[in-house]
Amino acid sequence: MKRLQRCHDIGDLRTVAQSRIPRAVFDFMDGAAEDEVSMQGNRSSFAQYDLLPEVLTDVSNVNMTTTVMGQTIPFPLILAPTGLSRLFHHQGEKAVATAAARAGLIYSLSSGSSVSIEEIGALTDGPKWFQIYVWKDRALVSEFIARARAANYQALCLTVDVQVYGNRQRDLYNGMTTPIRLSRKLAFDLASHPRWWFNLITKGQPQLANVKDKMGDNITDLNSQAAYINRQFDRSVTWDDASWMIREWGGPFAIKGILSPADALRAVEIGANGIVVSNHGGRQLDQAAAPVDV
Repeated sequence: MKRLQRCHDIGDLRTVAQSRIPRAVFDFMDGAAEDEVSMQGNRSSFAQYDLLPEVLTDVSNVNMTTTVMGQTIPFPLILAPTGLSRLFHHQGEKAVATAAARAGLIYSLSSGSSVSIEEIGALTDGPKWFQIYVWKDRALVSEFIARARAANYQALCLTVDVQVYGNRQRDLYNGMTTPIRLSRKLAFDLASHPRWWFNLITKGQPQLANVKDKMGDNITDLNSQAAYINRQFDRSVTWDDASWMIREWGGPFAIKGILSPADALRAVEIGANGIVVSNHGGRQLDQAAAPVDV
């Protein structure tokens, strides 16, 4: 806690995380696709824009409240979906969802989360979205939609930029692949962080909580679950599939991964209530434009 109290920006938090968890795990969280040009552009593009303050204005009572797809939040920030968060901290998605609810913000749970749809649904009364893909197994997609509805998620968020898994070179170098290649380098890296190991042993191995029950009682290891998910990504997904999902859900619906104006218009035409302008943090297609620039 003392180290966190000395953190004053995201860069400070990143430095603490880098020292606390194994390099391979940190790089899985911190890295991006190919040469990471898009990820770097995501950050540097903000530096190209200047602020022009209007002075001598009464700011004694500032109100940043806004509405996103029918949900009122105190300021325009949404906690984005991130898979396998328990790799980085034993509380994982529970900690993020709790923090979001405490601040009155929207939390978006990843379909690749290490805490289930139902657990997060029951954890807080805060506004929640569920992030989903169009997988090859459409029955599984329908099941996820039904589970999110039953757990009182207010909106569905369809990610559309992962027809294939991004080529993340840091993961290849570190052996963080499917299956994980436990080299001497990786073994030493993991063993050099005993606190992380202790949490892993005492709090339980992270799993893909939303699919682990689909694979039988004998399939409880993360490698097998990740391989199962990777096989579900579908290169044939079209706008017709997105339209089907909008009808299947029947509620507030956002499409995440939009970068072109033409795609934004198409999303509205098929009935989406919102879009998330995103290049997946640069983790999918390197050289993709920075969202703030489009």
